[in-house]
Amino acid sequence: MPIYNKLVRDRIPEIIANNGKTCTARILDEASYHAALRLKLSEELHEYLEAEDNESAMEELADILELLHALSNVHGFDAEQLETIRAEKSAKRGGFNERIYLEAVQEA
Repeated sequence: MPIYNKLVRDRIPEIIANNGKTCTARILDEASYHAALRLKLSEELHEYLEAEDNESAMEELADILELLHALSNVHGFDAEQLETIRAEKSAKRGGFNERIYLEAVQEA
């Protein structure tokens, strides 16, 4: 029997049951949930960095986005508020679309 001990998407126990299998799962308390979300984000980031094609990369980015929404909720915000903050920072400081790579800054 495989042991996973990790945070999974909400419908995974249902999907397992629909495949004729049983699983053991539990609901995490707030502190454990927050820690598990952070660990899962690290796992998904690693999977994104290891993706070998664009389709796989997009799948991993979708997982990361789902985790960012969940983490926003943990911090008392929703996805719209996260997007508002992102847009404000982008308007103020720019995005990452122009491929600027800062090498050094000299003091005047």
